[in-house]
Amino acid sequence: MLRYLPFLLVLALWIYAFIDCLNTPEEEVRGLPKVVWVIIILLFGEVLVGPIAWLVAGKRRHAPAGGSTPSEWHRSHRTQWVAPDDNPEFLHSLREENKKDQSLLKDWEADLRRREEELKKREREQGGEQA
Repeated sequence: MLRYLPFLLVLALWIYAFIDCLNTPEEEVRGLPKVVWVIIILLFGEVLVGPIAWLVAGKRRHAPAGGSTPSEWHRSHRTQWVAPDDNPEFLHSLREENKKDQSLLKDWEADLRRREEELKKREREQGGEQA
């Protein structure tokens, strides 16, 4: 069983490099056109030259965000996730929204009362004119 392991590792690397090359956008391919990289991977895959060349020189690798690795302080002082009901900022924002909603509701109720009074006044005036 162990005698098949090197063959399977070569095959896995070959397939990974081929699929990675196909899925890489054209603007992230370095050195040669994407089609040429696919051909190199397929032709020289059995001897690992093609897949290793693709992984080393063919694809543009992205640097970590911020340009460097995080400092020791940032690694040891990670922000802890806080549940919304324990987060004071979130609770404060809920109270502010509640105040806005309450004032809006009061305005609507006042407007409704005003309109009802106007309707009652019109009905009385129309009732007085008909009699």
